[in-house]
Amino acid sequence: MCGIICAISKHNILNILKDGLKYLEYRGYDSSGLVIANKKLKIFNIIKSSGKTINLIKKIKNKKISGNIGMAHTRWATHGKPSEKNAHPHISNNIIVVHNGIIENYENLKIKLKNKGYKFSSETDTEVIAHLIHLEQKRKGGTLLEIVQKTLKKIKGTYGLVVMDKNNLSVLIAARSGSPLWIGLGTKENFISSDQLALLQVTKKLIYLEEGDVAEITKTKVKIFDKKRKLIERKKINSKLKKENIKKGIYKYYMQKEIYEQPKAIKNTIYKKIKNNSIDLSQINIKTQNIFKKIKHVQIVACGTSYNSSMVAKYWFEDLANIACDIEIASEFRYRKVVVRDKSLFIAISQSGETADTLEALKISKKLNYIGSLAICNIDGSSLIKESNFNILTKAGIEIGVASTKAFTTQLALLLVIIASIIQIKKNNMHTVINIINCLKKLPNRITQILKYKNKIKKLAKKIYNKKYILFLGRGINYPIAIEGALKLKEITYIHAEAYAAGELKHGPIALIEKNVPIIVIAPNNKLIEKIKSNIEEVRSRGASVYIFTDNNSHFKKNMRIIKLPYVEDMISPIFYSIPMQLLAYYIAEIKGNDIDKPRNLAKSVTVE
Repeated sequence: MCGIICAISKHNILNILKDGLKYLEYRGYDSSGLVIANKKLKIFNIIKSSGKTINLIKKIKNKKISGNIGMAHTRWATHGKPSEKNAHPHISNNIIVVHNGIIENYENLKIKLKNKGYKFSSETDTEVIAHLIHLEQKRKGGTLLEIVQKTLKKIKGTYGLVVMDKNNLSVLIAARSGSPLWIGLGTKENFISSDQLALLQVTKKLIYLEEGDVAEITKTKVKIFDKKRKLIERKKINSKLKKENIKKGIYKYYMQKEIYEQPKAIKNTIYKKIKNNSIDLSQINIKTQNIFKKIKHVQIVACGTSYNSSMVAKYWFEDLANIACDIEIASEFRYRKVVVRDKSLFIAISQSGETADTLEALKISKKLNYIGSLAICNIDGSSLIKESNFNILTKAGIEIGVASTKAFTTQLALLLVIIASIIQIKKNNMHTVINIINCLKKLPNRITQILKYKNKIKKLAKKIYNKKYILFLGRGINYPIAIEGALKLKEITYIHAEAYAAGELKHGPIALIEKNVPIIVIAPNNKLIEKIKSNIEEVRSRGASVYIFTDNNSHFKKNMRIIKLPYVEDMISPIFYSIPMQLLAYYIAEIKGNDIDKPRNLAKSVTVE
């Protein structure tokens, strides 16, 4: 959450900072700001703006500014409302700071700093860091690197932090604890960002800072020190991301593009993992295969949409693999006493691999008696990948729309692959493995097929876009998809939406039903079809407007509002039926004129607790 882009160069870096902010805006867009300086001309500018980055760019347009060292930041508000005064960078005399994360002890520090005469111009926790660094510099002096290292000892919390000294415009200091930072390497110029996307415009040569690292960056050198202040070499990588992948192309919004990329994303995810009629996870080692043989229980933790994918996985683990599975929201798991079951595998799921609660839950799990930890993630080299015993990556590609689509469906596809692999290694039921493989092979074409039904879904969107609340119903393995459908609707349309297991209606939620309340029902023709038909009658008899997503083989009364979709195998129906739920939310948000890719109050990667 929040985005940082910084540069030090022999060239003017203004456009690098501006363009970087555009790529980072999906990580936070409450306010933004930048600082830029020219050492030779002794020019120094700080410009801030509330709202989206376009407001900042408009401010800059009319100013003749340039510089060869600077920092820019786009904010997702934690401490202090979205406003210009709370926007980063924050300054204390000559010290300037941009920061992602949360400083947990900032209130105590603020009191101490006020007692020493420091005045605060914002409501943020970040301003405390700037004053602390200045205080340390004033008291004991030293290089900026040394001063920052000493100051960090006083701070509790998470940070991706970059510091600049107005009196020394030849160096930037970056520090990372719980919030990601990348260093981009150039020729007589170097860069820092919280997301490699922002660096693609200038370099593909990157270094990922590890937990506790502090880096000293000049135009020509990068020195990295670990948490023990030991000078250390970090691995240099070449980013595999392509600039063309972060363009919308023919699509109006990234979310729309990402919905339509799902057939390809799923193909990429299962590619090379299926060979003939068997699962090939040769990417995982013999030790991991031995863990798979031993599994008697699976514990999954995740947040948000990833949690919804884990709900589906619970059905699959127990129904297909006959393995007990528990799931838990990561923020709950990490703050309670956990009883670990016998021969239990811990699975952490996160699109970004930087989700704070999931990452902390994984760290806790390593101190418990799990037989191993598996990370399922879309970003290679992320913190989740580094912390787990082993990992398997989805291949969704870059997902910029804040409301997750292809990351969700690729997680589901990969979970099915993993379950099939476990069954295969345990030699329990090869018939089930072959069935999973056949379903996965058909899945990209099934999704391509359903995307052609967009006009039917658009018509429904036009009917219900102005409703104040909408209910979603599902049963069995498609109950989590009702939850995911309601989440998508809340995220980008701001309509209050709730999802219920259809059989649970009569135990309370039916009190919400009144005339013309829209109810979206996910009802594929499976063994629960007759049960859900009874639930539908319960809400119809109370005046609700019921819209049923089902397949051509089901038989509903002719006077019902039915969106008939192509047949799909029951096993992969959760992935299949999530697509119309995504499209429905998208079209309603489009009709309402919302900013679909940047919904209010949300950010893509939740790196704070």
